Amino acid sequence: MRSLPHGTRTPHALLGVLLTALATVVALLTAAPAAQADTLICEQYGSTVIQGRYVVQNNRWGTSAPQCVTATDNGFRLTQADGSVPTNGAPKSYPSVFNGCHYTNCSPGTNLPAQVSTISSAPSSISYNYVSNAVYNASYDIWLDPTPRTDGVNRTEIMIWFNRVGSIQPIGSPVGNATVGGRGWQVWTGSNGSNDVISFVAPSAIGSWSFDVMDFVRHTVSRGMAQNNWYLTSVQAGFEPWQNGAGLAVNSFSSSVNTGGGTPDPDPGGPAQCDVTYATNVWQDGFTADVTVRNTGSAPVDGWQLAFTLPSGQRITNAWNATISPSSGAVTATPAAHNASIAAGSSQTFGFQGTYSGSFAQPGEFRLNGTVCS
Repeated sequence: MRSLPHGTRTPHALLGVLLTALATVVALLTAAPAAQADTLICEQYGSTVIQGRYVVQNNRWGTSAPQCVTATDNGFRLTQADGSVPTNGAPKSYPSVFNGCHYTNCSPGTNLPAQVSTISSAPSSISYNYVSNAVYNASYDIWLDPTPRTDGVNRTEIMIWFNRVGSIQPIGSPVGNATVGGRGWQVWTGSNGSNDVISFVAPSAIGSWSFDVMDFVRHTVSRGMAQNNWYLTSVQAGFEPWQNGAGLAVNSFSSSVNTGGGTPDPDPGGPAQCDVTYATNVWQDGFTADVTVRNTGSAPVDGWQLAFTLPSGQRITNAWNATISPSSGAVTATPAAHNASIAAGSSQTFGFQGTYSGSFAQPGEFRLNGTVCS
């Protein structure tokens, strides 16, 4: 048998080489995509996209001290957080990740804003990393507005405080406790001068949780601080640091909004199903108010709550036939046991005494269980 020249391969050897090369190509084509490189953001309002669907933002607005965040595949970490601000005022920033729209910056593919009445669920998940050498809260910011706006501050801000470290507290004052999403929370309400704020404060730190954002939205509607025909505009998760904060991190975050099966608003554009009479007796620095709430609908209203905002300078000192909290700003009146139901065509009355400074004025709007009254 004649030998083959040096370097010449048999057909079987050539086939082996081809199969090996083909296997290499297939492996390269089916390999998982390379992890996204971490992105450092130090610009005051700098941002970047992660997972192709969420926005990580630096969002430093309360201090001129340097702050940098590093966006990762699944979240972000606060890499640099210099300086401090007084703990009795606003925080220095809100580094966060969000689904939705924030000052015209909308996350890719989001279906927000979406009308509350059309949302069946809004599942979200978070995993935090905490540090001890800083003053901060870890919180969700959930924004609601009567219009589907994407360009700024909204009417009502829901905050879920997963953790707080240091002598800080939410806006406003505590109004009681509530169970939402199967957990117990201390509830605070107030106003920051631009929008109403309701805060749910965990009694101890929560490191990670999967839950439905709509549980908190519906509770807010039940307190008269939003309505079913309003819009959910964004779901954000991050930190509000007052002092330092380097090392804080969102390890992972997810948020989606399922529409098409929510609780419909029975008549979002129609006439109100209630009217309110607000009769006052005013003297220097003081006043009383008798409030009559009439149910103009065709069905009884059980477990009612009436929400309204006291003009600046007014404060409630005592009340009858209802509990009103907080004592100033955006308040909610909750009935006593004997007047907790308003039959169709009937009314209930409660009242309160208060003080005021400057010129006296009446509230501009009343909302019965989230519905604006005439």
